[in-house]
Amino acid sequence: MAHALTLPGLQIVALVPNLKGAEAAMRAGAHKVTLPCSASEAHSRANVRKTREQMVDEVRNVVALRNEIAPGIKIEAGISVAFGCTLQGIVPEDDVISLVSEVIAAGADETGLADTTGMANPAQVRRLFRRAFAAVGRERVGAAHMHNTRGLGIANCLAAYEEGIRAFDSSLAGLGGCPHAPGASGNVVTEDLVLMFEAMGLRTGIDISKLILAREPLKIGLPGEPLYGMTAEAGLPLGFSYA
Repeated sequence: MAHALTLPGLQIVALVPNLKGAEAAMRAGAHKVTLPCSASEAHSRANVRKTREQMVDEVRNVVALRNEIAPGIKIEAGISVAFGCTLQGIVPEDDVISLVSEVIAAGADETGLADTTGMANPAQVRRLFRRAFAAVGRERVGAAHMHNTRGLGIANCLAAYEEGIRAFDSSLAGLGGCPHAPGASGNVVTEDLVLMFEAMGLRTGIDISKLILAREPLKIGLPGEPLYGMTAEAGLPLGFSYA
């Protein structure tokens, strides 16, 4: 965190599971704190050892702490396993939207929908984001958090973009995953996501060539870890340029 704060223009977002983690992140200088609130009761108990209701209370406690010690920090309550759960199976959409409303009512500045287990499809993404907008307003729904477990991560991001979402969680080389989603890959590959948007004429402000080069120190730092991404393997299209 100390090093990240030296980089100009960087917004630092810390994912924290509870009040103790939130306090540590706030005191370290994070600009935003994100809490994972599972739409599935089974996933909530396994992931953070709290019920859904207890996590809503935790959001309320984190907001109170923020107001006391760091009023400038934003609080996000992301809805985990919003599109399906490996422990519970189908997650009713009404449960997802109910939790969206509850975390905003608890004081979170914004929420977002996460496909933690990589089970979403574009039609489902469109439907749930529309329902979330209707429940709490577009300005309260921040990010799409998609995983590429079944190869639909990029398509799901595009569906979210077309519904109006402009913030996406992604990871270099697709690193990451979920301990409660066996075999699941990480978030959508940043390199592939940036290429898609840039090829569509949508400016991201990210230099893909430098992004691909950043994979090299990653290989050194994480020997043996599989690195994903079609763009890095195939290379940029012939004649590709930032229009």
